[in-house]
Amino acid sequence: MIIAIDGPAGAGKSTVARLLAKRLGFRYLDTGAMYRALTWLALERGVSLDDADALAGLARAHDVTVDGDSVEIAGHEIGAAIRTVEIDRVVSSVARHDQVREILRERQRTLAAEGDAVMEGRDIGMVVCPDADVKIFLTADPEERARRRTDERPGLGADALATDLRLRDRRDAKQLEAAPDAERIDTTHLGIEDVVGRIEALAAARAAEAKP
Repeated sequence: MIIAIDGPAGAGKSTVARLLAKRLGFRYLDTGAMYRALTWLALERGVSLDDADALAGLARAHDVTVDGDSVEIAGHEIGAAIRTVEIDRVVSSVARHDQVREILRERQRTLAAEGDAVMEGRDIGMVVCPDADVKIFLTADPEERARRRTDERPGLGADALATDLRLRDRRDAKQLEAAPDAERIDTTHLGIEDVVGRIEALAAARAAEAKP
């Protein structure tokens, strides 16, 4: 079974997907980490984030290994290094290149083909795994999303993070569309357990429907 979880930054995707995967005994696949890893490598090597060909070359040459919260690229374990405000601000510049997205999408599809995974990111249900068994689109009020990001990125300030979120939403607009058959869940006033419980119930219902 593949469970696809999409939505904007701060909606709760990572926290929900991580806990859901643990509950179900599935793999947790953070597809956004692949773009973050490529962004980190480009910055390390001085590759322009506007150079689509060079970025695509990096993506082809260096597989990203994602295993839960562990992320590796080009021999470096960078799980913590990619969770910074600096990467937050520029990762969309890398992800906007069609060449880059197609390379990483193919790798994501390969991972999905192994089965039993909770995949979270953007355009998972629409493009990467349009045949996913369960599709979820998480949302939350902008103020709540900014508050959550402030908790995750202490030290920058709520106003600056709110501005960053607005800019990211604008840049990521193409990837922030819900699949027509996705279940929308507004997490603004919901606890993590409530959200995970709803998705677990949906997964159980789909599994029951699939039984002969």
